[in-house]
Amino acid sequence: MCLAVPGRVVETRERDGAPMASVDFGGVVKDVCLAYVPDAAPGDYVIVHVGFAIQRLDEESARASLRLFADLGLLEEEFGDAWERAAAEAGEAVR
Repeated sequence: MCLAVPGRVVETRERDGAPMASVDFGGVVKDVCLAYVPDAAPGDYVIVHVGFAIQRLDEESARASLRLFADLGLLEEEFGDAWERAAAEAGEAVR
């Protein structure tokens, strides 16, 4: 299975003419292409699928998605412990 996972944009930059960002997934930071959402800015939440941000979303929706993925056991299955911890933290922050 391949999930589209929400994360928070930490910084944006350009690489070889492409808009890029560092995106934080609960402590795991990955480089992500912003070609589909070039107006995303630090602090925004985006849904990332196979290295591309495909949509912006609000923080509450991002946290709700992480909680749901965790409840279904998908984060652990797909990504390991760091993702599970991120979802747990998201759940604590919203409740």
